[in-house]
Amino acid sequence: MPDILHKVGFKSSSLDDVYRALTTVEGLSGWWTIDTHGESKVGGVLRFRFGTGGFDMKVLELHPVKRVLWQVIDGPEEWIGTKISFALDRQGEWTILLFKHEGWKEPVEFMHHCSTKWAVFLLSLKSLLETGKGAPWPNEIKLDAWE
Repeated sequence: MPDILHKVGFKSSSLDDVYRALTTVEGLSGWWTIDTHGESKVGGVLRFRFGTGGFDMKVLELHPVKRVLWQVIDGPEEWIGTKISFALDRQGEWTILLFKHEGWKEPVEFMHHCSTKWAVFLLSLKSLLETGKGAPWPNEIKLDAWE
C-alpha cells in the first residue's frame, strides 16, 4: 500500500509548541482548517470541515511531544481506514516533524492531490509556529478544480 510522507522542520519551535498545534482544536484550526471541532483525547473524534466536505479522525494515540496518531473514520472513500501520524524529534535548534498518511489502497489521482495539499498545510503549520500566522482553509494555496 502506498503512503504519503513529508518531513518539515520548525526552527526554534519547542516540541511542546508543535505538539499543541497538533493536538488542540485551537492549534489545528490555526493551520489546517478554521472549521475544526471535537475531542483531542485518545478515543475522541476530531472533525475537520472544508466547506461541504471534510474528514472525521478517531484519535488512536497521543504521546506528548513524541507522536500523534489518527484513523480516518469518515470522509472520502479513499481516506476511510487510512491512518495519519505525526512523529516529533528535536535536532539542535530545530523540531522535526515526520508526517505519514498511510494505508492508501492505490495511488489514484486523488492521492497525488492530497499529497500536495498535505505539503501546503504542513507549510501552514510551519508558518504558524515560526511567525504566529498559519494559512488554514479557506485561506490556503489552491491547487485545482477539486477545490
